[in-house]
Amino acid sequence: MYDKMHFIVMAMRCKTGGRFLCLILVFLLTLMPLGGCADEQLGTQVSETRLLLDTFCSITAHGDFVAEELEAIVDDAFNYVAELEKLFSITRDGSDVWRINHAGGEPVVVDERTIEVIRAGLEFGELSDGMFDITIGRVSRLWDFNIPLHSELEEALATVDYRQVVIDGSTVQLKNPDAWIDLGAIAKGYIAYKVAEFLAASDVSGALVDLGGDVVAVGNRRDGSPWRIALRDPFSRQGEWIGVIEVSWASVLGSGTYERQFELDGVSYHHIIDPRIGMPVDTDVVSAIVITETAMVGEGLSTLAVLLGSDGVSELFEHFHGFIGAVLVLDNGEWLEFGDVRFCS
Repeated sequence: MYDKMHFIVMAMRCKTGGRFLCLILVFLLTLMPLGGCADEQLGTQVSETRLLLDTFCSITAHGDFVAEELEAIVDDAFNYVAELEKLFSITRDGSDVWRINHAGGEPVVVDERTIEVIRAGLEFGELSDGMFDITIGRVSRLWDFNIPLHSELEEALATVDYRQVVIDGSTVQLKNPDAWIDLGAIAKGYIAYKVAEFLAASDVSGALVDLGGDVVAVGNRRDGSPWRIALRDPFSRQGEWIGVIEVSWASVLGSGTYERQFELDGVSYHHIIDPRIGMPVDTDVVSAIVITETAMVGEGLSTLAVLLGSDGVSELFEHFHGFIGAVLVLDNGEWLEFGDVRFCS
């Protein structure tokens, strides 16, 4: 947990043609190149973007360092991302998740951080009556921009049941030897938060961690103002956005049916799968943005908001300690606000 926990959350909104235009996290600020920027009054700032976690990951940090020192801290932060990716990847041979999935139902000794993420996934499963299910792995791997055969889905669905995951000390066991876990719905948020913790512990004055849209703000920008994140229009094919949220010491996570999808025979299929039927979930939530103290919680809640729909998520938000606020954009263009999200016209 950060040793400072002050939150500033503001936003702008706009309506166009009766629709609220929002979400997918995009930096509004201009990121500095890795070479750094020296200023006696504002200190040094560096930023870099790398391809990790199958997405673009950006880290910006500033503080009272010479450029080389701050560059080394940012480099260590990216190395931390890579280290955690090696634990949670479902496809990387030898990762903790890979070893669990290929153990044939035998207990597997794993890293304590893997235990932490799996426990969180199981809690989400309990609270959502299984709509959030980390044993979706067999099903999710079938959806690779293709529609699985019905027989394939039926076979994979038989392995989905989060209650079959057994944690005993440092071991994890799948009681169904054919089951696979997939931590993709929460692992990236966990990694973003842990990297932000690392940066805060390294005495940077401020930092912004963006792992493919999972954003964690450490402190403020160099000029003392909150970090700014633009919100994209989920209905726009041109990547337009309207609105800005400003955050300090907070996590901002988004999920939506528009993020990853493909079209076949005039029908669009998105990547958020209903674990009950193995198909893209039928939901009224096009996009969900969640602001929390802890990024893993925010990522899980944003996914659940899409899975459960607007009618089923409000009580769930209130259950989680550290929930700050949320905005859901609906398929009819309307939006719903939860918690402490302050909108300015």
